[in-house]
Amino acid sequence: MRWNLKSKPKREKVQALQNALQVDEIIATLLVQRGIETFEQAKHFFRPTLEDLHDPYLMKDMDKAVNRIESAIANEENILVFGDYDVDGTTAVSLVSSYLKTITPNVATYIPDRYAEGYGVSFQGIDFAEDNGFSLIIALDCGIKSIDHVEYAKEKGIDFVICDHHRPGEILPDAVAVLDPKREDCSYPYDELCGCGVGFKLIQALGKNRNQTIRDLVPYLDLVATAIAADIVPITGENRVLAKFGLEVINANPRPGIKALIQNVKKKELTITDVVFYVAPRINAAGRIKHGDYAVRLLTEFSLEQAVAFASEIELFNADRKDLDKQITQEALLQIESNNETENFSTVVYQENWHKGVIGIVASRLVENYYRPTIVFTKSGDKLAASARSVQGFDVYNALEACSEYLEQFGGHMYAAGMTLLEENYQRFKNAFEEEVKTTIQPEMLTPEISVDAEIEFRDITPKLIRILKQFEPFGPKNMTPIFVSYNVIDSGYAKTIGSNNEHLKLFVKQEDSVGFGAVAFGLGHQLEKIQHKKPFNVAFSIEENEWNDTVSMQLQIRDIKNET
Repeated sequence: MRWNLKSKPKREKVQALQNALQVDEIIATLLVQRGIETFEQAKHFFRPTLEDLHDPYLMKDMDKAVNRIESAIANEENILVFGDYDVDGTTAVSLVSSYLKTITPNVATYIPDRYAEGYGVSFQGIDFAEDNGFSLIIALDCGIKSIDHVEYAKEKGIDFVICDHHRPGEILPDAVAVLDPKREDCSYPYDELCGCGVGFKLIQALGKNRNQTIRDLVPYLDLVATAIAADIVPITGENRVLAKFGLEVINANPRPGIKALIQNVKKKELTITDVVFYVAPRINAAGRIKHGDYAVRLLTEFSLEQAVAFASEIELFNADRKDLDKQITQEALLQIESNNETENFSTVVYQENWHKGVIGIVASRLVENYYRPTIVFTKSGDKLAASARSVQGFDVYNALEACSEYLEQFGGHMYAAGMTLLEENYQRFKNAFEEEVKTTIQPEMLTPEISVDAEIEFRDITPKLIRILKQFEPFGPKNMTPIFVSYNVIDSGYAKTIGSNNEHLKLFVKQEDSVGFGAVAFGLGHQLEKIQHKKPFNVAFSIEENEWNDTVSMQLQIRDIKNET
């Protein structure tokens, strides 16, 4: 594990912010590292308000989207709200459809079957729209590359409004409106929205037409915060505002579906991390194991009793997902070893009967194991489908683009992507991808890295520091939980392994002339000998609150341990 200590910001910037805010140097340093250099920027960071959200009409084509939807409502047309089967897609569909149903009853939802239709807008979905009299499809979290599908729909007299956040291709679909802040010709001030976030901007624009304020739309923010957490988008700017107020809804008055999912979570207040680990996998499990419709039914249900029944079904899907994930990961690791590919620069594996719903999770597991760009393929109809995951700093989307001659289609982000190819092109693609990664990846990217914000002495960890750090939440990409490093640390003799397989450490650490702190080190049980015998060691850690038996206490979460050299 590499420790990458961030370079210290310019001293004059830190001092100026320190003086403006009357805070410790550590806090001012962390803020400047996050691009916050003035009192006004700090005010927006620490006290985000709903008024910080941008005017939705700044997004290219928003006026066209609203005009077409308003026309459909006025003419009593049937509107089909279409979205992907993952968390971002199902929350977006739930949000837009439930909002539209407050205006018109002529609204239905459609989630494509992961196995029969695959990712994104499908011809089958368009046929469904035609067969059932829908003249407008609103596509959420997908559609930016659906050129042929939109053309197919036009031939049937069906219009499209596309709400996406993925990178566009060179040509945009010929839809009535294409809402995507990543469009090159879109000057919207914030381009890191998730699909559900773009959907929220759409209902915000529709709400403006009805003299609704942003306050009227707050009840929908539990869905937006869930999507932001699950889609791993930056928690900056507009996303930070949406996530903060969405979390407040989740903790105070969530919709019945989310309430049913979190009813067994024994925490007074959920964080973004809790949403990632408790809520998102269960919503995802519906589309992975059965069908994304189950998630939409759960998230749009008004009756808590019925929502609890839906949540129980989804809990079973999630248990199945865990079993499959574990089994396929073991089979993939065996394949890598038997093919003598443990020293490769990339991992590309394939087995035709692997469950398509969990290959993305398996790709993440393999990255944890070998730490290199990874693609997991399975059979899907007459083609192979795959999920890709990457490592810190390496753009897997660009690597796929370089090998696109072998692919039927692909899409995604820097760190996660999906693709299909013909089986006869599998080996050629695998060789090309390995060569592309080998020639473009920096050697240091192949070693896991802990990005350390600052060095800190234990005596500087005060209640005031902890109180201000808590106000940095919600955490996520571009605003990660601060990681500190401290040197010459000793354990007070209480260190022990915990967990069913002794995989974790529990200890009490201190520095000379400082108070000590309780600490936990997940997955570091094997490092017990490093901290015994009262020899000093170094730790990289974050500071967190530990909630146990209704008691909240502060503890260090140790991310890595290194011996003094």
